[in-house]
Amino acid sequence: MRALLAGWRRQALLALTALVAIVASASAQAVEVDNMRLWSAPDHVRLVFDMSGPVNANVFTLADPDRVVIDLDGTDLDFDIGQLDLDDSAIDQVRTGVRESGGLRVVLDVNRRVAPQSFTLAPNEQYSDRFVVDLNYPGESAVSDPIDPIEAMVRDQEMAAQRAQAEASATGQAPDPQEARVAAQPHPKRDIIVAVDAGHGGEDPGATGPSGTREKDVVLDIARKLKARFDQTPGFKAIMTRDGDYYVGLRQRTLIARQQKADFFVSIHADAVRSSQPYGSSVYALSQGGASSETARWLAATENESDLIGGVDGNLSLDDKDEVLRGVLLDLTMTATMNDSLATGGQVLDQLGRINKLHKSSVEQAGFVVLKSPDIPSLLVETGFISNPREEAQLRSSSHQAELAQAVYSGVVAHFRQHPPPTSLLAWQRDQGRGGASNEYRVQSGDTLSQVAASHDITMQALKQANGLDSDILRVGQVLTIP
Repeated sequence: MRALLAGWRRQALLALTALVAIVASASAQAVEVDNMRLWSAPDHVRLVFDMSGPVNANVFTLADPDRVVIDLDGTDLDFDIGQLDLDDSAIDQVRTGVRESGGLRVVLDVNRRVAPQSFTLAPNEQYSDRFVVDLNYPGESAVSDPIDPIEAMVRDQEMAAQRAQAEASATGQAPDPQEARVAAQPHPKRDIIVAVDAGHGGEDPGATGPSGTREKDVVLDIARKLKARFDQTPGFKAIMTRDGDYYVGLRQRTLIARQQKADFFVSIHADAVRSSQPYGSSVYALSQGGASSETARWLAATENESDLIGGVDGNLSLDDKDEVLRGVLLDLTMTATMNDSLATGGQVLDQLGRINKLHKSSVEQAGFVVLKSPDIPSLLVETGFISNPREEAQLRSSSHQAELAQAVYSGVVAHFRQHPPPTSLLAWQRDQGRGGASNEYRVQSGDTLSQVAASHDITMQALKQANGLDSDILRVGQVLTIP
């Protein structure tokens, strides 16, 4: 009997030991929330959980009062939530607790209507496993100072006419003649919209200099100075794809530019390589067939991987066109856009060369995602090598930042003064000094394109080609060259 009892005791002890081991093992394997980071943007707030491993999560909302609940299975908190800066966000308070079923519950008390989205990100060179929660603000603009609705309508009409013209050229069909008989309309004298894109941001710091300078910080400073220069110039308005320390997806940046009807897109960056020797500024335009140098290829791959950090992606679409026509339209549009990009890039490079050494003497071409907008001429400016100690110090200097902004501004403005959009204030100003030559005609109220062509015994197509007109609609005060 004693032997039997002793055997039961040994079995019970072994069972208890095994249970303790299982509990200890489970505790040791619990995923830790090592850090939480929050980034506030005009149209959303992003909360990032840095985890010691992958996690299963559930995100849902509750009302009265409004809350967002985040349940993380098998997770412990090893972070002081009091460190989170909730300013300028929809979140009033963050509360945490242990769920009855185990794991971590995070409750966000919000002060406005939000639409949560969440996703996980695998580890990379910069971060461990991450769980990301975006609280989107329905109906809010991604920019703090969006384009005026009237100017947006004018731009929509312009772009619709350009697309119709491109489609007519691609299909060989004559455009609808109705517009050619529309009486000349008042000149809108609209602003030229420039989208200024500060690279990286938020959880993506970009390159870091020898003294710890972060690319995302200096390029935001330069971008803000560049926006200010455009906004100070009659006939121009700048919008920023990001105006704070938050991340914007690469394709989202071009989408913002399109939503704001931008005439031009310029992305500001600071170059970096392993060596501290290279220096100088560079300007990049898109290359359809690939990069124009090995450096450009490497750099494009590096910048394009930002979305692997930010976890955002998207695609352009021409789904309303058949496949063949889609390809032809893209080819026509991209060719014109790239030509404008390269021409403007040359102007910007010339201006940069007056204040800084140039890394390359010509405009480079590479496959940057932020340049892949088929209908918006775009440039990426590498202002200098943040990996070079001397240029890192210059990039931190407010006066040097202002010089860089002025150089980019001057190059872009020079291009548009030579080639102003027909409905822009710059085009109207240019035409005020024209109209007296024998081969020029100033459009009067009531004129139509067909009437002007007929009165000068030329075809409408010849008149449009001589004046680079995408639309058949004329503007009062517009000066036409008669071929």
